[in-house]
Amino acid sequence: MDNPVTSGLSLRLPKPLPRFLQDSEVSAFFGVVNKQRDLAIFMLMLRCGLRVEEVANLTLGVVDHQRSQIMVRSGKGAKDRLVFLNDDVAEALAAYLQTRPETEESRIFLVEKGSYRGKPLSVRGIQKRAEYYSYKSGVHVSCHQLRHTMATDLLNAGADIVTIQYLLGHSKIKTTMRYARLSNQKARMDYYQAMTTIMEVKGSLTSWNMRC
Repeated sequence: MDNPVTSGLSLRLPKPLPRFLQDSEVSAFFGVVNKQRDLAIFMLMLRCGLRVEEVANLTLGVVDHQRSQIMVRSGKGAKDRLVFLNDDVAEALAAYLQTRPETEESRIFLVEKGSYRGKPLSVRGIQKRAEYYSYKSGVHVSCHQLRHTMATDLLNAGADIVTIQYLLGHSKIKTTMRYARLSNQKARMDYYQAMTTIMEVKGSLTSWNMRC
């Protein structure tokens, strides 16, 4: 006889991650981003893997333009980490900072219109900009998808999973493994590269049979 199911208890299933974006979707989305501020915001997610709240809380003092890096202060889990600025994101951020109004506000990204002009742009404000450009481009893009896409792109370009874990600020490697989706092409390339090394060291089974 089967054991009765205890009332009120249920299995907690892992929350599914958003899918990563295809190159065509990234191009369509960024093709309609027409503000320097917004371009810098979304590039920081796509190229540096920043969370939306980390972008909203960035301050001028954490950006090291000379070394092309940003110190992300007290990210999720209260752990600081360095992220690095590729040329395109560095250019986007520099272009925005040139147009940013002079103010005593230390946070980088500011509201540009309305009664809150000059105040820090909120997490919800950034998410609404993503929703606006998603509608305009016809491609659904969330802030989290941009970060997810960065992880997948790095993995498929050959970056070490531990490096990706550090850049994303994950405390557990299995979290990073869920974010990064290995492509069939990358698996194929890794297989043949590894097998070439194995064959050079051990030789082929065909040659072993011929010697027997």
